[in-house]
Amino acid sequence: MAAQSPRIGIIGGSGWLGSAFARAFLDTGLVAPSALVLSSRAGTGAVAEAVWTRDNRELVARSEVVLLSVRPEQFAEVEIAAPEALVVSLMAGVGIETIRRRTGARRIVRTMPNAAATIRASYTPWFATAEVGAGERALVQRLLESCGTADAVGSEAEIDYFSGLTGSGPAFPALLAQALIAHAVARGLPAATARRAALGVVAGASRLLAAEGAEPGAILDALIGYRGTTAAALETMRAAGFDRAVAAGLEAAEARALAMAAASAGPGQP
Repeated sequence: MAAQSPRIGIIGGSGWLGSAFARAFLDTGLVAPSALVLSSRAGTGAVAEAVWTRDNRELVARSEVVLLSVRPEQFAEVEIAAPEALVVSLMAGVGIETIRRRTGARRIVRTMPNAAATIRASYTPWFATAEVGAGERALVQRLLESCGTADAVGSEAEIDYFSGLTGSGPAFPALLAQALIAHAVARGLPAATARRAALGVVAGASRLLAAEGAEPGAILDALIGYRGTTAAALETMRAAGFDRAVAAGLEAAEARALAMAAASAGPGQP
């Protein structure tokens, strides 16, 4: 596999996630424009520098690594034979055996990026089959890190769990922000002020968590230790079931991922 510019193909290259990775590959210099092939039913998309095609056979023929970036429910409609390629799935709820059966590939990586890939801030866990070599694993890590941070995990089951924890991740702060805005507006604050305040909390103050060495538990303990307004808010939220609601949501997302995997496998398949 070429060290400087691997040949990459993205099936679903005009979608938001495929486009985000394509743009990141080019902007970081990981992939040369001539070595990046994107397929789309429309035959073109926003990443104009790449090579575009409607033919997945052409894409596979020109690629060492094939990224599957289609909606899970659309995967059954995708015609692709890639037995010699490294196949990297960006799809939630489509298991390795299903990908193997439909593509013929043996070297398969399942990943779970999220919407923050569009601003290169996705956390993306990934799991590779045993056939994926060390050099290819290093390449996968570099490709995923072009859109944020990434970690290899120990089992495919962890990817299904991460479908909720990180794959759904950007929705969680949005949900918190919406709840904060709704409460502030109900108390009579102007909507614009409520929005700026809530985003300041969710997007601004949360940067403390991104600081090197920051520990969520230590931050909570320190703020609760003042026994002031923050302690009153946090203890009341927890007593009202905040932790239980988060756990229930993550479990529901994992269950949905497993159900999607079963549905994508088809009747009689594991």
